[in-house]
Amino acid sequence: MSTIIYHNPRCTKSRLTLGILEEKVVDFKVIKYLDTPPAADELKNLLIDLKLDARSLMRTHEAPYKDNNLADESLSEDELIQAMIDHPILIERPIVRTAKGVAIGRPPENVLPIIE
Repeated sequence: MSTIIYHNPRCTKSRLTLGILEEKVVDFKVIKYLDTPPAADELKNLLIDLKLDARSLMRTHEAPYKDNNLADESLSEDELIQAMIDHPILIERPIVRTAKGVAIGRPPENVLPIIE
């Protein structure tokens, strides 16, 4: 499996994480997830590998979170996942997937154990 980074070029943490991958000379694929959101199955697999529920991967301070009442505890995992697909800005970033695992690059150094 090749390394994948779900990247937002406007995000400082995402750019720093991308820099770590370049510095470590890792062969990787960049997915600009705001332009190409992950499919539901892909997002579910990321959540499983991260050992997180959907809400834990959401950026709760973004406008779509508030605008769509996503704090509502009665919303299902599937509804939250669909909200992240509909509004990919809600997905915490960056996410890096390698053969060794998945990590969120917050802080960017979090990805080191899965690329070394």
